[in-house]
Amino acid sequence: MVGSISLRGLYVLLVSISFLSTLCIADAVGDLQAKGRPNIDAAIAKSKTCTKEKLQVRKEWGSITAAEKKAYIAAVLCLTQKPSKLDPTKYPGAKTRYDDFVAVHMNQTLSIHGTANFLSWHRYYTWSYEQSLRTECGYTGTQPYWDWGRWAESPETSPIFDGSDTSMSGQGAKVTHSSNGIKPAGNGGGCIETGPFKNMTVNLGPLAAMRDTTPPRNPRTDGMGYNPRCIKRDISNYLTTRDATTAQIAALITSSADIGTFQNQMQAGNGVHPAGHFTISGDPGSDFYVSPGDPAFWLHHSMIDRVWYIWQSQDFANREQVIAGGTSMMMGGGKGTLEDVVNMDVVNVDGKSYKIKELVSTVEGPFCYVFE
Repeated sequence: MVGSISLRGLYVLLVSISFLSTLCIADAVGDLQAKGRPNIDAAIAKSKTCTKEKLQVRKEWGSITAAEKKAYIAAVLCLTQKPSKLDPTKYPGAKTRYDDFVAVHMNQTLSIHGTANFLSWHRYYTWSYEQSLRTECGYTGTQPYWDWGRWAESPETSPIFDGSDTSMSGQGAKVTHSSNGIKPAGNGGGCIETGPFKNMTVNLGPLAAMRDTTPPRNPRTDGMGYNPRCIKRDISNYLTTRDATTAQIAALITSSADIGTFQNQMQAGNGVHPAGHFTISGDPGSDFYVSPGDPAFWLHHSMIDRVWYIWQSQDFANREQVIAGGTSMMMGGGKGTLEDVVNMDVVNVDGKSYKIKELVSTVEGPFCYVFE
């Protein structure tokens, strides 16, 4: 006996404490989301365009039903079957409506990363994709997200990447390949062989292929030539356990007092933004320009949007209309402003471009959604 507690009782108590501690960490980001929700509700009440009746709710992939997953997958595959709306003489490699989204990202890559519009641009981009799934392919749901922390220990066996018919397809075939310089080579590296997207092709790029991939060279220097190939992945938990645990996501939100600190840490070498991309890795996942060619991209960027949404919600009145940074990641151009225009060519929703100030709230301007 130890005092009045037996050794067995002490063991049970310690296990219980450990479990509760883990549970607390697991809920840390959700707790911050819940804490900020009253501020979002107050913003909805004041919104000129968003009402509770119109409000859409985005959910984590692991929390939606099998039927909802299959409906989303079917809509994505539908986009890969619809023709491109881009000029075929300028974009001969863009064969499908899905390719339109990849081409737009490629064209604007150097002005939408490490810039003042990084968060707002990708918010509109992800929403535009969601709207195309709904209006062009009959999808009735919302854009799911990938909570990196929830599956940090084993993303490969998560419902997102387990290779089942309700996943975003699985790991790439095991092939010998080198490290990409960001993480060690994992157990994949080849073409995905399981799940709904095993026959999907990447038609554009590469432009910035990492050395762990060997995609065929594009016939055009701008990457817009037709270059069909399989999607390759090399999924591992190296980066999710190092840089994207639930505790680290929560710390990013709570320790960032201003938008510049928040977005710079998010995009830093040890930030959650590269962690998600390079957890998927492969071709096109590791390609800075062509990464939307892997359909898991959209779950990753929906989570990026969610983390920004939670950060904003902690002090919404002071964190809505704020941006920081320049207009080019190459240090050229001037300082970004809320008046700067986000224009996505053929993937603009209803042909509309918007000023950044119209894209900084998920419950104002063209948007009307929250996260669960």
